Amino acid sequence: MGAGSPETGTAEARPPRRTLAILAMLLFASGAIRLGGDAGKAWAEVVSQPDAETGISAPANAPEGKPTALLSALREREAKLLEREAKLGEREKSLADARAVAEERIKELAAQEAELSKALTIADDAAEGDVTRLVAVYENMKPKDATALFAVMDADFAAGFLARMKPEAAAAIMAGLDPKVAYTISAVLAGRNARAPRN
Repeated sequence: MGAGSPETGTAEARPPRRTLAILAMLLFASGAIRLGGDAGKAWAEVVSQPDAETGISAPANAPEGKPTALLSALREREAKLLEREAKLGEREKSLADARAVAEERIKELAAQEAELSKALTIADDAAEGDVTRLVAVYENMKPKDATALFAVMDADFAAGFLARMKPEAAAAIMAGLDPKVAYTISAVLAGRNARAPRN
């Protein structure tokens, strides 16, 4: 009887195992509900904040704790991001096309400038050749005949030819000109030499 008393007292002091299991399940369920509610609120706050780079945010009225609403909000945000990315891609393509057109135009203008420069060089060479031939013609003319031509020429024009002619031929023509005409041509020649660079 004395040996049975301690065993009986120990059995009465311990709560049944079934009761402990029920209490543990209730505590776990309460914690899970509380944790789930807090996580849902935190997730809703994160989704509702606007993105710092794009400024796009999820709808503020998305119900808390509902996965379908959160998924819908995330899909909407992703769609807006994709739309923004597409617009940026179109803008970059437009800029690239404009740059290509500008570069092509610059190449065309450079080619045209080269052609124009070539044409001007040819024209200058041809004009120089014509003047050189005319100088040779005037030098080989009789002074009297050449003088008659220079008498009716513009002073600047006549001075240009006389400056290229041999001194003897130019002197013979100047000697046959009217003194006023010869003086005007001489003044033009002297002015050209005065404007010439000295160094």
